[in-house]
Amino acid sequence: MDPMTSGDPLLQARALVLLDLAAQDLVDPHTVSIVEDCVAERRWWLSQWPQGWEYVDGLVAQDVQDSLFEESQRWPVCSGCPDPTEHSLTIDPELGADPRWVCSLSGSVIAHLGALPKVTASGP
Repeated sequence: MDPMTSGDPLLQARALVLLDLAAQDLVDPHTVSIVEDCVAERRWWLSQWPQGWEYVDGLVAQDVQDSLFEESQRWPVCSGCPDPTEHSLTIDPELGADPRWVCSLSGSVIAHLGALPKVTASGP
């Protein structure tokens, strides 16, 4: 995505993160506020380093993940692994284009950012 032709890269990052939060039924006013705060902080970061536009998707996702973790909320939880122990996904690459959610235990790619599978009460 070229920010000169596609608009605000932070709006895309916001939308992708909200899609993944919704997939795990975690969209509520509090989490939306966290996303908004993270986007605002990255807006300043991007104003200092405009060439970093292609990294903001993954960075905003990591920022939201870190903020939720500080509140003792694990997100996103891996749903693609048979391991019964609840564990998180991580963004890979940490600083790069085309971020994906990767299982922290197996290393398997679970989904691209914005494409987490919907989790239901009975599983994925």
